Amino acid sequence: MGKYIKFFIVGIFFGIVLVKSEAVSWYRIFEMFKFQSFHMYGIIGTAVGTGVILLLISKQKNIQTTEGTTLRVPLKDRGFTRYILGGTIFGLGWALSGACPGPMYILIGTGAFSIIIVIAAALLGTYVYGLLKDKLPH
Repeated sequence: MGKYIKFFIVGIFFGIVLVKSEAVSWYRIFEMFKFQSFHMYGIIGTAVGTGVILLLISKQKNIQTTEGTTLRVPLKDRGFTRYILGGTIFGLGWALSGACPGPMYILIGTGAFSIIIVIAAALLGTYVYGLLKDKLPH
C-alpha cells in the first residue's frame, strides 16, 4: 500500500506541474496545432530530453524498477505507415478534444467537467480496440 501512496503523491505533483505550466490549457494546445507558439513544443521537447537522459543514467547505473528487475526498453518493430497512421489518429483526437490523454483526469480536477465526455469516448475507443486488436495489423 505504501508504494501506491508514493505514486499518488507523484501523480498529484505531476498534475500541479502540468496545470502551472499551462500544458493542459486548451488555448496553449490550440496555439501549438496552429504553429503560433513554441510553448507546448518546449514542454514536450523538455520532457523527451529529460526522459532520454534519465533512461541513459538509469541504464548506466543499473537502477532497478519498483519490482526489483533491471530496467529495459523492449525493441519495437519498425514501420513507417503505422506510426504515421497512429500519430495522425492521436493528433486528431488531441486537436478535436483539446486534451492529451494523460492530463484528461487533471482537467476534472481543474473544474473542466466537460472533459468527462472525452474520457468516456477514450474509454469506449480503448474497449473497441480491445475487441478488434486481434483482427488489426500490428
